[in-house]
Formats: sequence, C-alpha cells, structure tokens
Amino acid sequence: MRRDRPSPWLIVALLLALWGGWSWWHTRPLHPGPGELAPDDPVQTALDAPMEPIRFGDFTLTPRAKFSLVARVLSTENYHADAGAALVPEDFAFGWGRMSDSAVLKDIDISQSGRFYYWHVQEFPIPRREIETHSANMHLIPADAGVRRELARVRVGQVVALDGFLVDADRAGGWHWRTSMTRDDTGAGACELFYVTAVDLPAGQADPAPPGPQ
Repeated sequence: MRRDRPSPWLIVALLLALWGGWSWWHTRPLHPGPGELAPDDPVQTALDAPMEPIRFGDFTLTPRAKFSLVARVLSTENYHADAGAALVPEDFAFGWGRMSDSAVLKDIDISQSGRFYYWHVQEFPIPRREIETHSANMHLIPADAGVRRELARVRVGQVVALDGFLVDADRAGGWHWRTSMTRDDTGAGACELFYVTAVDLPAGQADPAPPGPQ
C-alpha cells in the first residue's frame, strides 16, 4: 500500500502552530488573586556625584538618579519603527500600592500605544489621583543582552524588581529624550526613561487558574 508523504507546507504549518502555542503559554498573562502584590513606592536616590555619560550605540545617556522598583506589570508594548526604538525596544506599564491589587485592576481597562499608557474606568475603584500616582509607563533601556533576555521573560500580571538609573538621552542632530523625575506627573513627558542594569523575577508567583466572569 502506498502512503503519500505529508505536504511540506502542512509540516511547516504544524510547526508554526506548535511554536505559537509554546510562545503563548510561556508569555501568557498571569492572573494572581486579590491583594497588594507590590505595596511600596519606587525608590529614587540622588547621585552622590555626577556620573560619566553612558555610550549606548548612537546615543549618549546622562544618568540623573539611581532608580529601583518592585512593581506589578500592567501591560507591555514593543516598538520597532519609531525614532527611539533602537534605544527603547519596549515600554512597561507598572502599578504599585493598590494599583498592584487584582481586586482594583479588574475594574480598570489598560492599554498602551504611541509610547503612552492609557487607562479607562466605568466607576473609580480607587481615587483618580491614586491611579495616576501609583502607576506609570516606563521606557526601558536594557543595559546589556542579559538584561534584555530577562525583560523578555516578564509577563503581564507578574511582579518584577528592577534596578538602574533614570537617564536623559541624546543623539547627534539635536534628538533628545528626557526622563521624568517624579511619579506625580501625567501626560506628555511624564514617563521615566529607565536604564535597567538588573532584573529579578521573585519566585513563587502563582497562576492557579484563569479569571472567572466578573
């Protein structure tokens, strides 16, 4: 009995489907239970003395402050085509305090585009100003390939600890990008430009089951 060999295109399609399923499984959002997962504010510390500029490809980075945070990842967005993509390939929206609590976040729609983080509510689960001061869109600059790999492992819903510096960025021709230096601002210019030197993914973050109907 003759058996036809599977079409090469069918094999490719199956391999792509398997790869897509594997990638989704390892990057799918986490759905932790209620409670503040990251209760503390980010920590910004003045430099003891001005630091030497950091050369990063065609960019010059000027450190402005030491910066660290432990926060919940609310959303992530990759960028490939804008003027800053070579410096900042990805933005993370972070939440801390009650903005790391699933009981609060279930009532807030969150998205990112155009280097901004957006939120929308039908009714405020917490005061508006608390949302504004306990969440932020941050432009992440991975200091090296290892940091970039670690950031690529981070999933929405996960708590992550990051260390590094807030920086201003410049490039020949007058291009510049300035960091926010406070968590109290909103709108254009309110995002942190964060040069990340270390990433820690705390252990024991559970994802017991998908969320049920709210």
